[in-house]
Amino acid sequence: MRYDLDDLRLFLHTVTEGSITAGAARLRLSLPSASARIRALEHHAGVTLLVRGRRGVRPTPAGATLARHAREVLDRAALLESAVGSYVRPDTAPLRLLAGGSAMHHLVPRALASFLSVHPHIDVAVSESRTPLTVRRLAAGEADLGVILNDGAHDDELRTESLGDDSLVVIGQRGGTLSGRTAVSYEEVAEHPLVGLNAESSLRLWIEARLGEHAPAVRYRTTVAGPGVVVELAAAGVGLAIVPRRTFDPDQPLDVCELLEPWASREHLLAWGAGPVADSAEITALADHIRRATRSRRPHSPEPPGPDTAG
Repeated sequence: MRYDLDDLRLFLHTVTEGSITAGAARLRLSLPSASARIRALEHHAGVTLLVRGRRGVRPTPAGATLARHAREVLDRAALLESAVGSYVRPDTAPLRLLAGGSAMHHLVPRALASFLSVHPHIDVAVSESRTPLTVRRLAAGEADLGVILNDGAHDDELRTESLGDDSLVVIGQRGGTLSGRTAVSYEEVAEHPLVGLNAESSLRLWIEARLGEHAPAVRYRTTVAGPGVVVELAAAGVGLAIVPRRTFDPDQPLDVCELLEPWASREHLLAWGAGPVADSAEITALADHIRRATRSRRPHSPEPPGPDTAG
């Protein structure tokens, strides 16, 4: 029997999402078309692959076996494309991706590593950009994709989707100043020496814009270029730091507290440019790798504050 790779992709998406509708959406297929493809797949296999129910679908034992082998086949096909494609010179303009400092630290590198390895004939031009500028460039068709913050996405013409939480938290050396605490205010944080990003960094500018002119003065023991260095210095006890929740790994030697400010709650959005090729296969593929990168690591999530620790 011959299997169509697109049918295998549809089947995998359907099993992963638990819904034919969601699986079809991942490949931009209509529901009738997707349902017909899966029925044809079952007909050729000669066995039922999905159990349909009111709450979605789940694979039968045969379907689970097909999904496992389909994943291997698609991975092999991607390696084949990569091996042959490495001999092809790029003849098209690179995709244009914009992102803020937080996404550039953890999300964009993981997405690029996986995307570029399976698409050797596609180049990607990446630039760090604050959300307001990214929104303007996307609306003007000057970029293909952007990772932006929800509080700055004020262009109703842009197509966006959530990539998950990017809230700010306070970190410090394990067993240090934050020991036994689960939440602190910015005023409390400002009473202690800090480590932070350089004054021109997008995250530092974002925070200072929300503090206003009457914010308490803070003492930075040092400022550096990358969030990763900030985390290392905070873990070493140099000072406290305010960083996005996804900046660090849960197993790093840190105490973590929620930041009790309304502006600390943030969400990353994936936004598409307004250009005529917004739905091209290349841009769609890059968007999918960004989604996967978002799900590839669970962020640290401290317990909710208790009555004696919210301070």
